[in-house]
Amino acid sequence: MAAAATAGDDIQSSYIVHVAPGHAPRSKSRRRLLADAYPSFLRDSLPTHMLQPEPRVFYSYAHAAAGFAARLTRRQAKHLASLPSVLAVVPDGDLRLQTTRTPEFLRLSESSGLLRASRGALRTVISVIDSGVYPKDRARRSTLPSSATASLWEPKRPLLSTKGTTGDGHGTHTASTAAGSAVEDASLFNYGKGRAVGVAPSTRIAVYKACWTETGCKESDVLSAFDEAIADGVNVISISIGGGEGPRAPEFHNDTIATAAFNAVRKGIIVSAAAGNEGPGDSTLQNVAPWLLTVGASTIDRRFLANVVLGNGETITGVSLYTGAPLIASQIPLVDGGSCRDGKLDASKVAGKIVLCGPNDYPGHTWKGDVVRRASGVGVIIGGTVKYGRDILPAHHIIPATSISVYGYMKIQSYMASQQGSATATIVFQGTVYDQETSSAPRVSSFSSRGPNIRAPGILKPDVIAPGESILAAWTGEASPTGLDDDTRRPQFNIIYGTSMACPHVSGIVAMLREAQPTWSAAAIKSALMTTAYNMDNAGDVIKDATTRKASTPFARGAGHVGPNRALDPGLVYDVRNSEYISLLCSLGYTAEQIALFTRDGSVTDCSTSTSKADVTDLNYPAFSVAFKSDNDKVTQRRRLTNVGKDSTTTYTASVTSPDGVRVTVNPPRLHFMRGPRNKRYEVAFEAHGEEVKDKYTFGSITWSDGTYTVTSPITITWPDGCAWLMSGNPIANGIIIPELVNRNQSMEMPSLFGCSPIMESEEHRFLVCGGEINSLVRAALSPTTIRTRRASSPVARLHPWDPVAFSQATPPAPTKLALAAAPTLISVSSAAASIQSFISSMTSIPSSVKGVLTF
Repeated sequence: MAAAATAGDDIQSSYIVHVAPGHAPRSKSRRRLLADAYPSFLRDSLPTHMLQPEPRVFYSYAHAAAGFAARLTRRQAKHLASLPSVLAVVPDGDLRLQTTRTPEFLRLSESSGLLRASRGALRTVISVIDSGVYPKDRARRSTLPSSATASLWEPKRPLLSTKGTTGDGHGTHTASTAAGSAVEDASLFNYGKGRAVGVAPSTRIAVYKACWTETGCKESDVLSAFDEAIADGVNVISISIGGGEGPRAPEFHNDTIATAAFNAVRKGIIVSAAAGNEGPGDSTLQNVAPWLLTVGASTIDRRFLANVVLGNGETITGVSLYTGAPLIASQIPLVDGGSCRDGKLDASKVAGKIVLCGPNDYPGHTWKGDVVRRASGVGVIIGGTVKYGRDILPAHHIIPATSISVYGYMKIQSYMASQQGSATATIVFQGTVYDQETSSAPRVSSFSSRGPNIRAPGILKPDVIAPGESILAAWTGEASPTGLDDDTRRPQFNIIYGTSMACPHVSGIVAMLREAQPTWSAAAIKSALMTTAYNMDNAGDVIKDATTRKASTPFARGAGHVGPNRALDPGLVYDVRNSEYISLLCSLGYTAEQIALFTRDGSVTDCSTSTSKADVTDLNYPAFSVAFKSDNDKVTQRRRLTNVGKDSTTTYTASVTSPDGVRVTVNPPRLHFMRGPRNKRYEVAFEAHGEEVKDKYTFGSITWSDGTYTVTSPITITWPDGCAWLMSGNPIANGIIIPELVNRNQSMEMPSLFGCSPIMESEEHRFLVCGGEINSLVRAALSPTTIRTRRASSPVARLHPWDPVAFSQATPPAPTKLALAAAPTLISVSSAAASIQSFISSMTSIPSSVKGVLTF
């Protein structure tokens, strides 16, 4: 065992070493820094017996961080971490990568507004940290000086520098979304055809390759890209990359993007970052540091329809980017292919037929079409899952195929069951459809990560949303749209989705704001975007969540959807000094050693001083997030507004939309700006007034207006922990249908322990089905018969009468209120199955003993 441990200690891995400022090399020559300084520091810091295997420095950092990246053994890394000259030694982790219509959708016009005022950000440079860019057959490039300002670079050459080309299309897509000259008749095989242009058409982009197809995005590479971008003097950094494994954002001192971006923001560089693609679950955000501009994704008013028409005449909405010949027959036999996994389809049953596949998670299910094609099927219908609800994302199918929602999938299964083997269908490909009348836009995309912010609950994230679904932009000439081996297509443009696509939209807008308002800080520019964002869709309703088609919340849409032209002249802004971010880190409990990773100036932060005692919620942020500790709690937050409007003498009056259960008081209710000082302070008291609140979160807003400008900030309220659960000691037959058992902070473990699976969403509840095999576990664990709710004054359950058709459409009949002991005998089910697939297929044969589904 000892020998094995020693051998393991001699294996080298990559580490990032943060060096204490007093010990960092001061050489101004980067080549000498790379060649001599840190390798010498490393050799001098290790005892002789630890110099084998020889450590190797492969990056040095002087701007985004102070230190280097090196190949070290565990023993070498542990020794370095123990030295006073080293702040931290961090394993080199993995990060993940997270347009013809969108400029028009954003109302960007060459004749007015932000685009005209900024001249398309003619003198501004956007750094794109991504997988590189594919420059062949693209615009000419000028050489990027090792250290320069934007004014030195030639205009009319949008692609300024490529520090790393790529065969992967992600970086090319994000870069061309942020900036780029107009291309007429751009499309993906005629999908989305039109005039493609970058959001900031005149700005230049400097591309820094930090991600590789083979190895992904290493933190050391990302940190090096930041370091180079800061040294090069860029104005905006656009990074569509997020944390590694899992949906949870790392703590700030362990977050390479957060630490690097902090040093960029100190230099006046705005950093726009993708919010992540782990939605629609709560607290799934990445890039949540308050100095980042965190961007979620939204839809636009364009879809690529490919509807399913069943043999009974019913139409199921679908979407597709299939580019070949359409299906010839009006109706084709339809068969169920289950999961459609390779090797699982019987060609004798599939040949010449349309195959129903699913349910399936996004992204990347085009392989199912390939499986069906090789089994001689002629078409594919692919179902979604409950996770994405009613949202449907198109895929680049290579045979006639379409993607449908889980609800559409359930309808088709019900139809097939009624036809007893004689079901038919066809797919009608409608191409590009602009459907403002039939589908409201924007909506928050299902995949877009949601708040609350788990690392700083007092800071609302995401900040804003922007177009990120079905976005057309430039693509590499070395990869197909699908990534399948048999796909030989190499389009110049591609349509993809993700917060990776939303981020560069905002980066382009920010570049134009930087050009038009050169004296504004990064925080002021973010404030302008947030306080002028809009929250109503093109149908006049609150922006909906694409997953549920219900009104979204600030945890999904942030302050709202970006409105570039209004952000040019916001009236008031919430500015933030760099020292205030340090105070925030103190309030979050970070140590002086951890804060030193951000400051990098040799100073020691004393969080016990009065200037560092401010509450995290007092950061001068353009939003209010309150977490009550009790049902009668009172919280006060403070803010500072700066007048940047045209009138130096004006009066703003506050108006409040109070969240349910909260009394909101603004003091003073009016702010009088006079010639001279342009800053005014105010405070807001949030008081829980005892009203029964059943929700975990409630929402509102504060708006300041002087008759010309309106400056709006969202309010989020998090109520104290509570829970609701169902317990039953009564005999249960072979299964049970119950609603999701929810703790106010997180889902309780009980459903997953008992093998329960989600089946559908109603207007207010998510439902689970638990199979008969867990009956004994339920009986043993749950007793006595009772239902409890944390926030209800008197525990009440609701019973929805069982209606298979209504439930298959996620519209359960109106419930009736029940007494405590009335529920258990009414929800017994004798044939419910543990999996969603088998449950759905048996829905029409649920026994008559089922009376309803219980919710609370």
